[in-house]
Amino acid sequence: MEWETVIGLEVHVQLSTKSKLFSGSATQFGADPNTQANIYDLAMPGTLPVLNADALRMAVRFGVAIGAEIGRRSVFDRKNYFYPDLPKGYQVSQLDYPIVGKGSLTVTLDDGSEKAIGVTRAHMEEDAGKSLHEDYQGMTSIDLNRAGTPLLEIVSEPDIRSAREAVAYLKKLHSIIRYLDISDAIMAQGSMRCDANVSIRPRGETELSTRTEIKNINSFRFVEKAINYEVQRQQDVIEDGGRIVQETRLYDADKDETRSMRSKEVANDYRYFPEPDLLPIVIDEAYIADIRARLPELPDAKKARFCAEYKLGEYDAGVLVSSRELAEYFEIVASGSGDPKLAANWVTGELQGLLNKHNLEVSDSPIQADRLGTLIARIKDETISGKIAKTIFETMLEDSSGVDAIIESKGLKQVTDSFAIEKIVDEVIASNPNQVQQYKEGKQQVISFLVGQAMKLSQRKANPGQVNVLLKEKLK
Repeated sequence: MEWETVIGLEVHVQLSTKSKLFSGSATQFGADPNTQANIYDLAMPGTLPVLNADALRMAVRFGVAIGAEIGRRSVFDRKNYFYPDLPKGYQVSQLDYPIVGKGSLTVTLDDGSEKAIGVTRAHMEEDAGKSLHEDYQGMTSIDLNRAGTPLLEIVSEPDIRSAREAVAYLKKLHSIIRYLDISDAIMAQGSMRCDANVSIRPRGETELSTRTEIKNINSFRFVEKAINYEVQRQQDVIEDGGRIVQETRLYDADKDETRSMRSKEVANDYRYFPEPDLLPIVIDEAYIADIRARLPELPDAKKARFCAEYKLGEYDAGVLVSSRELAEYFEIVASGSGDPKLAANWVTGELQGLLNKHNLEVSDSPIQADRLGTLIARIKDETISGKIAKTIFETMLEDSSGVDAIIESKGLKQVTDSFAIEKIVDEVIASNPNQVQQYKEGKQQVISFLVGQAMKLSQRKANPGQVNVLLKEKLK
């Protein structure tokens, strides 16, 4: 039987506020355990919540950015469950009246096609604490630093049909969140976490089948691997005559498998009811209009501008706008180099290769954008060749001197003097009679060998274009 995969994602994004959703405790990552939890976070009797206005504004900012409905009136609810790292015995969340309603994201798939994936809702809620199992033999310790940090839970429609589509959606979401500056979205630190709801059904069916939920996946690569494993597991279960049980599962990256954690709860299990200590949030059109007016240029708009203004292809522009920092870096390089297309090639090629090799973000690049722009400008004005530029690029990692100073000190300036190049070409022709004869007999590819010999003789300083032209003229 041919199966169709159906996936919906729930993405928890920690909003980058300085204090928690309902208390004044700090939210800084990496603090000593239980140093960022006050009496409200600890659920001391008599304490009352106060909504963080910055968290509300960030949530609305996201909704406006994806063209979603904004809840003019939203309500907080108590989601009741007991867990050691949830001091109050309930989580303050939103159920029936979320701050952000229906919207959509358009993602680019591997084949270059685009697909719109619906967003069901995005609601604010507080995070729980963290259970630690490593420090005490046979016991669990609790760190409540994270308890109460503001989350935006973004729920997709079940529109995703493969693990690759899921990753494309997550990457687009990650990019928008970073552009909006509402979260650092560092998955390794838990500030962006993904739950994947996965089911399969016979191709052609329209009814949704029983799903499983894979909890707290913390990297794009693991999302893809976890979904692929779970899809295959469900196929094997059904084809062997079994049935899928609705449950919550955990992805074990070391074993590359999902395993059962507990049966899956439904809304009734949580006994939701409106939070009595918080009034409904009511916002007006002026509030939304102010947020809309302050939005930055978002990835899709920036991509369209790069294609139009810099004459870049869709693929290159898509790579460059994948992060706000990379796009800003490129624009500085393009401006300094005077050749946007060549700048794009260097940023997506040499620079990205360097960053990947050393596992660096572009914001931590050892080569500043203005220096790379100058290097490319020297290729364009023929001070150096592209090959010499790559040598200088490597030198720039250790040498903080200006590009022109490096060229001068290492004697790398390109030879463009026609008389000097002609002498080199004459010597190459005289030293390689066999190859010259082959060229004259019609073996055109030999010219590459002769150009290479001329470049070697000039210590790679001769202008390769001039060498090529002059060789062909003399060989006639």
